This record gives sequence, structure tokens and C-alpha cells, in this order.
Amino acid sequence: MPDVATLLLLSVAVFAGAFVSGLSGFAFSAVAGAVLLRVFQPLEAVPLMMACSIGVQATNLWALRRSIRWEGSLLLIVGGLIGVPIAVSLLQSTDTHLLRRGFGIVVSLYAGYMLLRPTLVTASEAVGRHWVALIGFGGGLVGGLTAMPGAIPTIWCDMRGMPKSEQRGLVQPFIAAMQVFAIALLVGHQDLSSKVFVDLAVSLPALFAGSALGVIAFHRVNETVFRKTVLVLLLISGISLI
Repeated sequence: MPDVATLLLLSVAVFAGAFVSGLSGFAFSAVAGAVLLRVFQPLEAVPLMMACSIGVQATNLWALRRSIRWEGSLLLIVGGLIGVPIAVSLLQSTDTHLLRRGFGIVVSLYAGYMLLRPTLVTASEAVGRHWVALIGFGGGLVGGLTAMPGAIPTIWCDMRGMPKSEQRGLVQPFIAAMQVFAIALLVGHQDLSSKVFVDLAVSLPALFAGSALGVIAFHRVNETVFRKTVLVLLLISGISLI
């Protein structure tokens, strides 16, 4: 493939992933990876997607800084930091293909059912701190196995009927922290190709343009459209694991 065509596909994939992530808060790799994993080798595509996703999360955190719920997010993060190393250990010692497929089926069934659910019930009761940390642990564990750290916290927020700003303010810092932790572990286990840094530099304009437009779209859509968007992305992400 000519270099110009490769760079064009890179920019389109990164822009699309950044836009979706800016709108929903997650799913950059699910969208951008559909193209990047076909254009680049996995050893180049995976760290590139992780680096780009961290860039998107940084943009999201800045844009949504007034909505961030730091106390709840820190509880999620503490739980997640415990779950990720366990997932890394499982990846090295067991065949996790069945676990990924099973999780993909569960997420797909949940998203499909919720898309057909006529009403959204809002939970008003308080949740114990240990339960929030447990959700974070599950997110970190599953994220280490599937590269989808935000799936479980997002589902939990949806089940509680959280408004979109409250949901993003709780889950966004968690996803960012898990991705930084994951790329730190990746760098510690392997040397990154210099081509990854070149591709990252080339994709920065598309990355920030897509992120900015996605955040603008997030502020303009109503609660119903946001929820359906999140559920559709969960459904797509779940199917991709099956």
C-alpha cells in the first residue's frame, strides 16, 4: 500500500475513533482498531491505539473537568489497579480466549436487551464505597483481558440510570488511569518501534479534531440519544470479542 494511502487511512481511523470516544467516553480502539489492525502489524497498531486513546482521554478530562467526580473515580481506580495485574498474570499463564468470548456474549446480550427496553429507571439509593471499588476491580480485570476497561463501569452506570454528565464524570478518569497503567506495563515488557512515535505524530491533528468534535456532540445530544449511542457501542464491542 502506498505511503500516502496508509497515512490517509491512519488519519481517518484515528479521527473516527477519537470522535466516537469524545462523544461516548470510550470505544476508541473498537472503532479505530477495525482499520489500524488491518493496516499495521499488531506490535505497531496496539501501542499506537493505546497512545492515541490516552490522548483522547486527556482531551475528554480537560473538556469535562467541571463534571469529574473525583471521589468515586478514585475508588474505581484503586479497584482497577488491583485488577489489571491479575489480568496480566492470567494472560501469561492461561488461555483467556474463552473468557473473552464469554464476556463478549454477556455484554452483547445486555446491550441488545437494554436497547429494546422502553424506559430507563433511575436508581436513587446510595452505593457503598466497597461496591464502587469492586466495580473498578472488575473493570480493571476485564480491561486487562479485553482492552475494554470502561465496559463494566459503563454498564453499572447505565443500570443505575445515571445522567450522561454524571456517568462521564465518574468513568472518564477511571478509563484514563487504566490506559496509562496498561501502556506503562506494555512499555515495561517490550521496546516500542520508532515507527509508533512517527505514526502518533502524524495522527495528532486527526486525533484532536475528532476529540473536539466528539465532545461538542456530547454536549448537544440529549440523554436518550447518548444512552442509545453507548449501548450500540457496547453491543459492537461485545460482538467484536465473540
